[in-house]
Amino acid sequence: MLLELKNLKKTFKDNHVLKGIDLAVKEGEVIAIIGPSGSGKTTMLRNINFLETADAGTMTLRQKRIDMAAPTQEQVLWTRRHMAMVFQNYNLFKNKTALENISEGLIFGQNKSKEEAETLASRALDQVDLLDKKDFYPSQLSGGQQQRIGIARATVLNPDIVLFDEPTSALDPELVGTVLRDMKRLAERGQTMIVVTHQMAFARDVADRVIFFADGEIIEQGSADDVFDHPQHERTQRFLSAIAEDY
Repeated sequence: MLLELKNLKKTFKDNHVLKGIDLAVKEGEVIAIIGPSGSGKTTMLRNINFLETADAGTMTLRQKRIDMAAPTQEQVLWTRRHMAMVFQNYNLFKNKTALENISEGLIFGQNKSKEEAETLASRALDQVDLLDKKDFYPSQLSGGQQQRIGIARATVLNPDIVLFDEPTSALDPELVGTVLRDMKRLAERGQTMIVVTHQMAFARDVADRVIFFADGEIIEQGSADDVFDHPQHERTQRFLSAIAEDY
């Protein structure tokens, strides 16, 4: 198993956002996490990447076990070298070009030379069909283009796992398709992915496993066909009934 979470818990004041999450992820697996807003999906991703610190739980990544409530700085840095995250709102440096946004992580995070970093960044841009935009700044790019650069930035680091936090939620509808296309290409190349998404058609088409989250818990999980066509839990049935036209 590439990644395993055990009893992950997180509370904000009196709000129990994560109530003891267990999750195992195989290498090359694409997991889509669906569920109502506020159910804890994004919080789980942020805890996995130590953007927030859990109240309890353990994570085992590549057989290295980490106490998620008390990770050392070395463990946090090690984890982040093995993971990358694509955010809702792109998180690009506005004073850097597309090429620089991708290459700087290689220079400062992996000690690549500027020449090697720019070569790798150019290749990553080419994979998302944006090499011709390498000298453009974020303000000169559409939201969809910025998000695709965010994907290139994440994958150029060659991570074991890419975490996607609702990567299309901030986009105009006509821009969503290009981002989902690049994500599907990643999945086809065997990239391990955990995707929090409201794009049900994408989850159905690409995910090896769909997980339904509600009220800080994993309510149901299984293949896309099992979850979408034969949901077992009443809460899952109610959620899917409300969004039936989306998938």
